[in-house]
Amino acid sequence: MADIVDTVIELPEWQALDLDGLAERAVGITLRRLGLPDVAEVALLATGDTRIAELNADFRAKEAATNVLSWPSADLAAQTPGGQPALPEADFPGEPPFLGDVALSWQTCRAEAEAAGKPVEAHVSHLIVHGVLHLLGYDHIHDEDAALMERIEVEILGELGIPDPY
Repeated sequence: MADIVDTVIELPEWQALDLDGLAERAVGITLRRLGLPDVAEVALLATGDTRIAELNADFRAKEAATNVLSWPSADLAAQTPGGQPALPEADFPGEPPFLGDVALSWQTCRAEAEAAGKPVEAHVSHLIVHGVLHLLGYDHIHDEDAALMERIEVEILGELGIPDPY
């Protein structure tokens, strides 16, 4: 089976983790939990606070670092709050669908994990799941959407052996 995640590491601190392994496992379990075949593609950028703050300013007009950002390749959002998002489709027949891009910041992820008293690997896995759910059309803007997304996150994290973060 081909890799699901194409990881680009910009900040050497990420080398302390098996980010490729964490990402493949988190994305694979997320796809299977949603009834999707684990043949899809996700691009993962492992960077730091400076770069993610630039991306956050450029794409969200928020001039601050954040833990995770995502850019879906297609708008799969449900038409009604709390509804089920659409399924991703491949751009070319026989090819896996490209779901989009996710970016993580080392400093923010590490600081949040330390503050919560949890392993950074667990927090990073959670943020990868969170970012991929955004790629798949899930969101937390409306209460109904947040409840659905959090419920699915908790189920996926349970499969990863990670306790409920909420």
